[in-house]
Amino acid sequence: MKITVIGIGYVGLVTGTCLSEIGHNVICLDIDKKKIEKLKKGKLSIYEHGLQDLVESNIKEKRLKFTCSYEKAVNHSDIIFLAVDTPSDKNGDTDLKSIKKSCIEISKYMNTSKIIVEKSTVPVGTNTLLKKTITNNLKKLNKDIYFSIVSNPEFLKEGSAVNDFMKPDRIIIGIDDNNLKPIFDEIYSAFNRKFNKIQYMDVNSAELTKYASNAMLATKISFINELAIISDKYGVDIENVRKGMGADKRIGTEFLYPGCGYGGSCFPKDINSLIYSAKKKSYNASLLKSVNTINENQKNYLFLKINKYFNTNIKNKVFTIWGLSFKPNTDDTRCAPSLAIINSILKNGGVVKAYDPVATIIPTIKNKNYTECNTATKALKNSDALVICTEWKEFWSIDIDVFKRNMNDAVIFDGRNIYNPKKMEKHNITYFGVGRGRRIDLNIP
Repeated sequence: MKITVIGIGYVGLVTGTCLSEIGHNVICLDIDKKKIEKLKKGKLSIYEHGLQDLVESNIKEKRLKFTCSYEKAVNHSDIIFLAVDTPSDKNGDTDLKSIKKSCIEISKYMNTSKIIVEKSTVPVGTNTLLKKTITNNLKKLNKDIYFSIVSNPEFLKEGSAVNDFMKPDRIIIGIDDNNLKPIFDEIYSAFNRKFNKIQYMDVNSAELTKYASNAMLATKISFINELAIISDKYGVDIENVRKGMGADKRIGTEFLYPGCGYGGSCFPKDINSLIYSAKKKSYNASLLKSVNTINENQKNYLFLKINKYFNTNIKNKVFTIWGLSFKPNTDDTRCAPSLAIINSILKNGGVVKAYDPVATIIPTIKNKNYTECNTATKALKNSDALVICTEWKEFWSIDIDVFKRNMNDAVIFDGRNIYNPKKMEKHNITYFGVGRGRRIDLNIP
C-alpha cells in the first residue's frame, strides 16, 4: 500500500521505515530541508539501534522516499500518518500548533478522500479539533471531500523502537467508521499471523490509552524510586525487595528498576499533559502529580549523596559522568537525569568529565569546567568520583581495577545500580547505589 508519514522525528522515521520494511511504499515528509537532504543519502540525524541499516536498505529498494513537498506527500497516498512534534507548554498543556498546521496543509492539497492517522501523542478530543480544522479549511477552499480521523498511538521505547514496531504487544486503532477496519487489517497484516494484535476502539479511547500506558509505567518507576529511598534509610537492599515484589505475577518486574529518575521526551510530557487534561475537567490528578514530583526529586537524590560525602564542599573536585542519554541505545538527552546532576555539580564548583557512546550535551552545557571524552577510561583519569547516569552495556562488565588505576579515589555513585555492592567493597571501592550500597544519612522530608 502507499502510505505517507508527516513529521520525521523518532516516531515518524521509525514508523515510515518499518512500514516500508514490511513492503509498503512510503513517502516521509518533513519541513526541515537539511534533514531531508541527509535522509535521501541515508544519513540519520538521530541514533536509534538498528534504524540506520533499515533506512539504507529500503531507500535502495525504492520503498522509502523523503520530501519537503506537502503537495507531493499528500498526493502520494490516501493514508496519511501524522507524527509531528507535540511538546508541552509551560503550564503542561500540549502544544498542537504543528499538528494543526499539518492538517491545514493536507486540506490545501487533498483532492481525494483521505484517512488521516494520529501517530503523535495527543490529548483526548484532539481528533475533534483536527476534524474541525480540516473541515473549516476545506470550506474556505470550496472543497467537498470526505476524510476520516483515526488514532493509532505509538508504543515505541527509544533504544528499542525498531524492535517494538516490528514485534508489537498490541496495535491500538481508534476509529469511528467500521468500514476502515479492512484497510488497517491490511496495513498491519505482517504482524498478525500468529494472532490478531489489533484492538479496535473509539478514537477518544485510543487517544487516552496512550497516556494511560505511559502514566502507568512512570508510576511504577517513581514507586520503586520512593521505595529505594526508604530502603536507604533502613539499610535494606532494594534489589532484594524488587525481586521479591516482581515475583508476584500481578506486579511483574518490568519498570521496577530504581535509579536517578526517568527522562526523555515522552514520560515527562505525557504526565504533564494528562494532569492538565484532568484539570480542564476540574479534577485534581493527585497521584500523577506525586509521580512527577518524586521523579524530579529523584534526579537530585544522587547529587545529595555526592554533596554529603564530600562534606558539602565539591569545589574543584573532578567528577566522571558515565552516560548522558536518558536511557541506553539512544542519543536523546531530553530531560535526562544526567543534565540535572551535571548542572548541580557545576553550580557548586565541581569539574565534570563525561563520556557517552553516542550522546553529547556540549551545545547545552556552556561551562569551562565541562568536557566530554571519547572513551570511558579517559573520563576516569584523575577523577575524584564516578557518577553513573545511564546503564550502557559497556559499563556492566568493565575490569574493576580500571577504577583504582585511573581515579584519585575509587568512589562510585551508581545511579542505575549496575554493580554488586559487596563485590565493589571487596575490591576497596567506595560504592553508593540507589537503595543499596553504603548508606549516607540524608535529611529528606
